[in-house]
Amino acid sequence: MENIYIPPKQRWFGQAFDSIFILVLVYVSLMAPLFLESDEVVNSESVAVQVVSPTWENLNVNAIEQQQWEKLGFDAESAAEIINDHFDYTIEPVSLIFTALLIIGYFFFMLKISEKEYREVIAEKFGSPK
Repeated sequence: MENIYIPPKQRWFGQAFDSIFILVLVYVSLMAPLFLESDEVVNSESVAVQVVSPTWENLNVNAIEQQQWEKLGFDAESAAEIINDHFDYTIEPVSLIFTALLIIGYFFFMLKISEKEYREVIAEKFGSPK
């Protein structure tokens, strides 16, 4: 008679914990920039350029770009706010290192937990090593 493999029942607590933990991590990673936004005074280089009466020429938009903006329903005045709003791509080394350590730490945590679970599955399926 052939041995039929019957996997163990998974516990609901572990599944619920993993799901909630991942949801919390995603939520925190998306909300953290909003909560950590700096109220520092912005230097003059990063201030958006304000045009008194914006025209497509003043915004340095060529004819093809102008057509595309107009297809999207924007005129020169409404597009000026979007065009002149420059995002600051400054990378803070401390935040970058913290994020990298967090991701690497989670990776090694998952490897350690997975190794234990894989050994249990292999032992159940093929028997314990002698």
